[in-house]
Amino acid sequence: MDRITSGERFPEDSFEKNIRPTSIDEYVGQTEVKENLNIFIKAAKMRNEPLDHVLLYGPPGLGKTTLAYIIANELGSNIKTTSGPSIEKSGDLAAVLSSLEEGDVLFIDEIHRIPRFIEEILYSAMEDFTLDIIVGSEASSRNIRIDLPPFTLVGATTRAGDLTGPLRDRFGIVNKLNYYTEEELKQIAMRTSHVLDTAITEDAAYELARRSRGTPRITNRLFKRVRDFALVMGDGSIDLDICKLALDRLKVDSLGLDDTDYNLLKSIIEKFNGGPVGIEAIASSIGEEQTTIEDVYEPYLLQTGLLKRTSRGRMVTKKAYDHLGLPYKGDKK
Repeated sequence: MDRITSGERFPEDSFEKNIRPTSIDEYVGQTEVKENLNIFIKAAKMRNEPLDHVLLYGPPGLGKTTLAYIIANELGSNIKTTSGPSIEKSGDLAAVLSSLEEGDVLFIDEIHRIPRFIEEILYSAMEDFTLDIIVGSEASSRNIRIDLPPFTLVGATTRAGDLTGPLRDRFGIVNKLNYYTEEELKQIAMRTSHVLDTAITEDAAYELARRSRGTPRITNRLFKRVRDFALVMGDGSIDLDICKLALDRLKVDSLGLDDTDYNLLKSIIEKFNGGPVGIEAIASSIGEEQTTIEDVYEPYLLQTGLLKRTSRGRMVTKKAYDHLGLPYKGDKK
C-alpha cells in the first residue's frame, strides 16, 4: 500500500503537472540552486550555447522533475523525458538521442539505474554530441558514428553515490536538493490553494507544512486529501480545525510521521534495545527492502534527529523516545 507521507511519485500524483511552476521566479525553495541555475542559463543564452549538462540529486519529492521542466522553459527549448529503468538496450538510448533537435533538453529520471554498458554510449553523446553504435552480428559488425545536435542532459537521482565516476564527471552543473523549511512549504501550500481554487488559512497552511516531512510533493498530496475533508465536513475552505482533523484521521502526526515510521523506530527500540543495529537486521525485522529503508524512510528520520547513524549501526535518539512517549534508558556505552 502506498504511503501518503512517502516522497516517491505515485500514479495519483499526476495532478502535479497542473500545479507545477513554469519559471524560476515561481519556484519556491532551493534558493542557492535556483539562483545559480538562473545565472548559468542566462550566460548560456548570451553565448548562444547549450547549457552544460545538469545533475540534480536528493531525496524523492523535492522538485527535481519540476526543475528540469523549468530549465527547458527558461532556455526556450523543448524537453524530452525518459528514465533509467526504461533504457534497457543500446537501441533504446539511440532512439531517444537521435530524436533530439538542437537546443533540446533531455531529462533522464533515475539516471543511476541506466545499465553500465549503455552508459558508455552516453559518454560520447554528452561530451562530443556524437552517437557511436555497433550494428550487425559479431562476424560482420561495424561501428557507425552519428552526429547529434547540441543538447542539454538533465539527470535526476535519489542515489548519487550509485553513479559511476565517469558519468558524474560529465555533468558540468551538479546540484543537491535539500529538504524544505516549514515556511517554504507553507508558501507552496498557499500557491496550491490558489491554483486549485480552494481557500486555506495561513495557520492551516503552516500546519500542513509542519507535517509534510520537508517535501513539496507530500504537501500537495496532503492538501488534496485535506481538501476532501473540507468539502464534505465543512464549507469547502480549509481552516486549522479541519486541517488538524483531516491529518489526524490520515494518521500523519505533528512531525509528519506515520505508522510505518513508528513501526521502524519501535522495532529498533523493542527488538534491538534502541540500537546500534545494522540496516540488514532492521530490514528483516520490519519486512522491508534495505534500499527502501535507506532511500525512503531514513533520510527524513535522520534529518529530524530521530535516528542517527554510527560506525556500529543505526540508533534511535532521545528525541525519538520523547516523541513516541517511551522512557529513555540513556546513552549506550
